Amino acid sequence: MIIGIDVGSTTTKVVSIENGKITKKIKARAQDAITAATGAFGKIVLENGININTIEKIKITGAGSSKIKDDIFGIPTTRVTEIEAIGVGGIFLSGMKNIIITNIGTGTVIIDAGDDGIKHFGGSGVGGGTILGLAKKLLPVAQFNDILELAKNGKLNQVDLLLGDITDTRLSFLSGDNTASNFGKMLDTASSADIALAIINLVYQVIGVLSVFAAKAKNYNRVIVTGNGSRNAIGQKVFDGIAAMYGIEFIYPEYAEYTTAIGAGLTD
Repeated sequence: MIIGIDVGSTTTKVVSIENGKITKKIKARAQDAITAATGAFGKIVLENGININTIEKIKITGAGSSKIKDDIFGIPTTRVTEIEAIGVGGIFLSGMKNIIITNIGTGTVIIDAGDDGIKHFGGSGVGGGTILGLAKKLLPVAQFNDILELAKNGKLNQVDLLLGDITDTRLSFLSGDNTASNFGKMLDTASSADIALAIINLVYQVIGVLSVFAAKAKNYNRVIVTGNGSRNAIGQKVFDGIAAMYGIEFIYPEYAEYTTAIGAGLTD
């Protein structure tokens, strides 16, 4: 058995891998990297009755992995670069190559997984952390699930300036419902629900368009979406609109939140 650990800036994910298959997975939170890694490891072992002697090695990656200098509980522990882990995990979960992998966490990393290997294409500081940070100042709620629930009843035309607000004609392939300026209208009547939706829309529009540009630059037609942000239903709807405009398919594989931990565990 191999254990893959992704020590993120907010959440740590752990998976167990046996014979190339994902057998167990968990998430955990902690204030520091060492507590997060060891605590999450202990959680997956204890909650699933794993015999620690059956664990051959631990592969660790993520923002906090550099803090862990030694083996964990005496088990051989190897560090894997986050770029490699995202790439290997995205290829494994999607069963595809010649793809862009967009990993949405606190920020966003964009990976090129092509015939010539796994490469860091770019990324953005815009991600889940942006949603939480703006929510703390602009909304009455600051927990992610509460923000999503609030946004379900929001209306973008109360906050965003749409093309239809400024012109009666189409601009290229864009319609009047497309965004001209995020937060460019902000009516006095805009509710917290409207603002919550506009925050999520802004973040996922930026990520979606960057992903499309990356795919177009590489002549790919698919983007694999991974990380915690991959399961945001409102964000997926934003991506649907971008996919329709640009002819790029966004794919959300099973276990997408655990991509980096899985990739770490599978990396040679």
